[in-house]
Amino acid sequence: MNLILDIGNTLQKIAVFDSDESVYSQSFKKITKEILASFFEQFPVKKSILSSVADVDVQIVDFLQNNTKMIRFSYETKLPITILYKNPETLGLDRIANAVGAAALFANKNILSIQAGTCLVLDFVNENGEYLGGSISPGLKMRFEALHEKTKQLPLLKDLDDCINLMGTDTNSSIKCGVINGIKYEIEGYIKDYNAKYENLTILLTGGNANYLQKLIKNTIFAAPNVVMKGLNEIIKCNA
Repeated sequence: MNLILDIGNTLQKIAVFDSDESVYSQSFKKITKEILASFFEQFPVKKSILSSVADVDVQIVDFLQNNTKMIRFSYETKLPITILYKNPETLGLDRIANAVGAAALFANKNILSIQAGTCLVLDFVNENGEYLGGSISPGLKMRFEALHEKTKQLPLLKDLDDCINLMGTDTNSSIKCGVINGIKYEIEGYIKDYNAKYENLTILLTGGNANYLQKLIKNTIFAAPNVVMKGLNEIIKCNA
């Protein structure tokens, strides 16, 4: 079995894969050596991969190196797809893993993978398994925070309404209308333009706000919650 660790700035995630199947997945505020050890009591883990955008406790690294065949994921790691990004060393590891996972889910297809989380991140992999690039813009929460923090009077809104009208009739509904419809139109606009350029395009939506946004977007899309973790597992298989 393979152990996947994805260390982010806010959450730290662990997944266990048995071949291609995810048998366990959970998020933590901080992963400790003791938490890791408990997984080895539950699962016969042989290989691991560590992906991190933040500092990692040296005890975690030592534990994985001593108990598994570990991969420390970087832009130099062997991949099952080809990266054609101009500066691959500046490409986020989560974007690489997401692209690998998307390509594994929909092999030999043009794929637009949309991560709707802290940021709205679009990544494109063509039918030849080549990652070409994408875009980054603020996510829902960041847009609400920016309106509040960069003005003197606008409130900070957090709740998402399922029913958003074309126009707001007070300050709160105007903010929600602007933020939620704005990100909806942004996604739909990108999908329209990618569809015009690439035939047989598959749209993949993932990230913390994926389920919410899927209900608003008028396109055929596939919601997949653990694309990054699947991609990291594919990278382990590629380096076996």
